[in-house]
Amino acid sequence: MPPLPLLIRIGLTHAQFETIHPFLDGNGRVGKLLITFLLCEKEVLLKPVLYLSYYFKRNRQRYYDCLQAVRDHGDWELWLLFFLRGVFEVSQQATETARRVLLLREQHRQLIIDEFGRAAGNGHRVLEQLYQQPIISVANVQELIETSYPAANNLVQQFERHGLLQEMTGQRRNRRFVYRNHIGLFNDAGEPE
Repeated sequence: MPPLPLLIRIGLTHAQFETIHPFLDGNGRVGKLLITFLLCEKEVLLKPVLYLSYYFKRNRQRYYDCLQAVRDHGDWELWLLFFLRGVFEVSQQATETARRVLLLREQHRQLIIDEFGRAAGNGHRVLEQLYQQPIISVANVQELIETSYPAANNLVQQFERHGLLQEMTGQRRNRRFVYRNHIGLFNDAGEPE
């Protein structure tokens, strides 16, 4: 008998884990993370970007009913159809979000080229950093571009002026700035649990 496809094995593993219920608390969170960890471990995903927990939460009653049907009646097919539909839907959402991230990055790269003048090179370095760390301070920028604090502050002000960063603390000192355009793309796709 040929081995089962990976997604089928992961779906079976998740259902078994949830049925065993090994912890007093946190079974659901760990069981959902197990899916992503297994996909990463088998190198189907290079990064943990598939959040099935949102699909399960959105379809909570159906999720519980399918797991219970496995326990009560051995209805693995019902569970696996539900699980695979979730993988498909979440994958489609992740793909669309990735496209939107790339489009945003290109639009903002062009804005920096068009508007930042001689500071465009450093602006691009900051923009790339924002995709790794969407909340930054002037001190972070200063360290990143290896310049003086006033020069880093001027660059952050340019980002603010062009709507790329928004100050989020309301303070005069130790201010933090957020790249809301980028974060908003993930909120639109549904937040992971």
